[in-house]
Amino acid sequence: MTPVPPGPAQVLIVGAGPSGLMMAAQLLRYGIQPVIIDSKQGPTHQSKALAVQARSLEIYRQLGIIDTVIYGGKQVKGINFHYDGEEQATFAIDNIGIHITPFPYVHIYEQSKNERALLGYLTQHSCPVYWNTTLVSLQQGTGVVNVTLNNKEQEYSLLCNWLIGADGAHSAVRKTLNIPFTGDTYPHTFYLADLVLGQDSDFMNMHLSQKGFVACFPMPEKNACRVVGNLTAKLANKEELTLNDVLPSLQKITGKPLEIAQCNWFTTYGLHHRMADKFSQGRCYLIGDAAHIHSPVGGQGMNTGLQDAYNLSWKLAGVINKRLKPNILGTYAAERMPVAKQLLKTTDRAFNVIMSRSIWAGLFKKWVLPVLLKQAWQSDKLKFEFFKRISQTGINYPHSPLSLHLSQLKTIRAGDRLPYLKVFDEKKLQETDLHAWCSKPGFTLITMGLLQELYLFSLAKWITQNYNGWLNFFHLPSSVKNQKVFDAFDIKEGQNKTIIVRPDMHIGFINDVVDLEMMKNYLENVVGSPSQ
Repeated sequence: MTPVPPGPAQVLIVGAGPSGLMMAAQLLRYGIQPVIIDSKQGPTHQSKALAVQARSLEIYRQLGIIDTVIYGGKQVKGINFHYDGEEQATFAIDNIGIHITPFPYVHIYEQSKNERALLGYLTQHSCPVYWNTTLVSLQQGTGVVNVTLNNKEQEYSLLCNWLIGADGAHSAVRKTLNIPFTGDTYPHTFYLADLVLGQDSDFMNMHLSQKGFVACFPMPEKNACRVVGNLTAKLANKEELTLNDVLPSLQKITGKPLEIAQCNWFTTYGLHHRMADKFSQGRCYLIGDAAHIHSPVGGQGMNTGLQDAYNLSWKLAGVINKRLKPNILGTYAAERMPVAKQLLKTTDRAFNVIMSRSIWAGLFKKWVLPVLLKQAWQSDKLKFEFFKRISQTGINYPHSPLSLHLSQLKTIRAGDRLPYLKVFDEKKLQETDLHAWCSKPGFTLITMGLLQELYLFSLAKWITQNYNGWLNFFHLPSSVKNQKVFDAFDIKEGQNKTIIVRPDMHIGFINDVVDLEMMKNYLENVVGSPSQ
């Protein structure tokens, strides 16, 4: 008999894809045991999304499962651009983000593996997924959501305090809430094939032509490759296509035959670019593909869903645990909707250039684009900006109501992701980094500069009495070994700096002085985290 989840539940998560599983994993860090359901029979066996960007790897590091993700994946060494079968440009991208993140590359680790890594984390924390279970209806009441579920054997009701819709582009949660999913469908149809070839590669190959495009992505297994391309007009409406149907077009665009040893998966699909008009309604929230879908250009989709979950989870956990006032939940949409809008805009532009068959677009792709890319790649600044965008390390929330910048510093601002900077721990006499200091759940207070021992003791005592387990504290005294950190934050001799880092490793507060009352004001009146 199919098990029925116990109720009532504090949080019900509908959808056990990457974003839903990440939401569950993050809630577990704060001691909240969610109920997670999915209509599928189990985790996907298909590779689906491929790239895990640096910002997502940083979350996996914080979760403590980064070794599984790194060892099970593969770094992309570079990108080769071709036009009409001829190589136009090659760009190395391994270690392109050095000094920005501990993961300065694009990592191939397909969706099925992401799901299994997160499921492993859930299993360790005794949090099951209730498969074969669908949402039939939901009704919001005062402080609760009453849902009807079906597990193919029976229908039953479940009460929950909060509901998370992580159930994909065809989200039953979004449809039940009658939230419009605004956007359009691209006019093209595409194919996807996971192949085993006659040779291995660490490079992504992009093939452009007037006939269309083919993109080949290296996969972690030996000689494995993901091939994506557009269907010709003749094939677009044909049913039950196979790899053999698309091989002639594929080989015309790439200019060479592929040595295919095996085909592990072949499918055709359409692409959409849509976004929900709002990301929440009452006690229900949308994350991942339930909130926004777009073209796969840049490998951003799955990563954006993981970031949605990362952003919402600590806020919801804080409200449930009475560490935060409920109005902080409004900042989820305020912060994540602009990210989704910008992503839709940029991926749509890039995708339309790739797919355009106009004469001018062809000339641009053949003659102008390679030159522009080569010139851009000679600039360290442009490479830096490219990596920040594709890795999602450049996403920031400067206009968020949670960002309070009280510093003269202009290079690092409240709302930015905390820079990855190595630190020499003077007490433990070992090297660490600022991100490692933020590994525990909750906020992190970092003070820098010369402070009296008595004042440091007073800060620690205040935290223990008022924010124990919710505000972690580190002090970095000035030293030769940590001069790079002081330079990054523009701290001169005799100066101090206060940084309060949010649980999602974005800076919430920066101040050029260390003042307890100002910290208290930020936490209580800006964040809405009253002292206990």
